[in-house]
Amino acid sequence: MKAYINPPERMPLLLRLGTWVAERRTGKPMLAARILAWYPKAAVGAGVMESLVAHEDGAATARLLKLLRMQVSFMASCPFCIDMNSAEYTSQRITHSEIEALQGLRDIDKLDSLSREEKLALRYARALTETPITVDSRLLQDVLTTFSERELVVIVSTIAQVNFWTRLIQGIGVPPAGFSEACSILRLEDYATLDRGISSKGDS
Repeated sequence: MKAYINPPERMPLLLRLGTWVAERRTGKPMLAARILAWYPKAAVGAGVMESLVAHEDGAATARLLKLLRMQVSFMASCPFCIDMNSAEYTSQRITHSEIEALQGLRDIDKLDSLSREEKLALRYARALTETPITVDSRLLQDVLTTFSERELVVIVSTIAQVNFWTRLIQGIGVPPAGFSEACSILRLEDYATLDRGISSKGDS
């Protein structure tokens, strides 16, 4: 599969260097970065935001942030984002049952493996990812009394960043890059931006 458009034949030196570093670090082609080179301001802005992503802070643990990134990716039906954000999910002790909950196949409130904080943050992520955004007052109050101001900013910025990337990635049609090992439970084939009967300029 190909993206909807091809990258420009030439990239500015700064973007070429940044893309080379990213591809060397991940071992994967950074097609989105290359396509954004059509408008360098977008490429630089996206790159800066990506370089400042949170990894963990207090109650906003690495596992919780991983769950949030996966949750938003599934909700936005972004195969590339699901592939990237689900990579090495077992390193954060994320189970198949929890992935099914993120996919909406199980009730997150009935999973004992998820902590109260994780369930609360996931519900908040769902509320902030839906359109239109509607946050229940009880949910908001629980969030505000559970997480510190700093933790809340880490959580919300993570949710917002993944939402940004899902829309951008799907808008230019970047396919999965192979970050995750073959795992049937991810069901990437079930997450497609276009209706199956519609072909795009970049379809192979």
